[in-house]
Order: sequence, then structure tokens, then C-alpha cells
Amino acid sequence: MKKEKWYALFVESNKEKKVKQLLEKTMAQDYKIIIPTRELKERKNGKWYHKKRKLFPGYVLIKGYIDTQAYHDIKNTPGIVEVLKTNEELLTIDEKELEVLKLLIDNKDNNIGVSKLYKEDDTIQIIEGPLKGLEGYIVHVNHRKGRAKVKINFMNDERIVELGVEIVEKIQSQT
Repeated sequence: MKKEKWYALFVESNKEKKVKQLLEKTMAQDYKIIIPTRELKERKNGKWYHKKRKLFPGYVLIKGYIDTQAYHDIKNTPGIVEVLKTNEELLTIDEKELEVLKLLIDNKDNNIGVSKLYKEDDTIQIIEGPLKGLEGYIVHVNHRKGRAKVKINFMNDERIVELGVEIVEKIQSQT
């Protein structure tokens, strides 16, 4: 039995939706394809609005069994730059990260909600949404927009994601 795994596709800037649509037309019956998003509060003309933005701009996530033929089909899809890999082997999403991804997948629209305000260098834990349980620290806060750039570990690398501040909770230091 072929084991399905999750992979990350690096795509051209602002082509995530188009790549997803193309892949769904040709491969949807055998693969699950998602573009994780987050909900943010934005202020425009003095009013607050909720907007959805990509959680990992430039990436589309795909679940399935990728053999040589599937790899070439994916690689030849317009807009795809690369299937992430190490040397000659495709890079799969780690089991720990997969737990977080499962939360994301169970969320019908693959979206993370909005959060509370904190300060830079606070160690936080994400308390809602598909990234629930992940820990990181705030590297920048935009108080006007109610957003924080948070450094977390994802895909065996530190990544900075921008979140609404009400889905994070400060972790008290043990000193």
C-alpha cells in the first residue's frame, strides 16, 4: 500500500490560488491541496475589517503519494517553482508539524482566526486555530493593525508568520 504524505510546493509569487486550481483540475481525485490562510484585522479609512491573508505566501501544501510520474506532472504545472526536497529526496512535512497541519485540514476553510495584543520578544503559545499548541516568540508587533510577526518552527526551519494577536497567549517565564 502506498503511504500518502504531505509535501510543500514552492510557487511563483501571488500564484498560489491559480496553482491550486490547476492541480485540482488534474489531480484532485488523488490529492488534497490547500493554501493555509489567516484572518487579520485591518484598518482602512478609520474602520476595522477582517481580511484573509496567506499564512505561508509562496507555498501550496499537497497530500498524496508522489511517484515519478506525479512528480513530473506537478513540476510541469504552470506557476510551480519547485517541490521542496533534500538532495534527491522529496521533503515531507514532519510528524510534529503534521499534528498542527491536521488541525488546519479539519478547519473547513483552512483559516486561522484573529488575536490579542502583546509586545516584542514575548514568548507565546498559539491558543486557537490550526496552529494551536505551537510556541514561538514575537519579533514585531503592529499595534495599529493588531498583528504580530511570530517566529515558529515549521518544515524544520524557523519561519515568521503574521498572526492576529488575539490567538496567542503569553507564556509566563519560570524564573
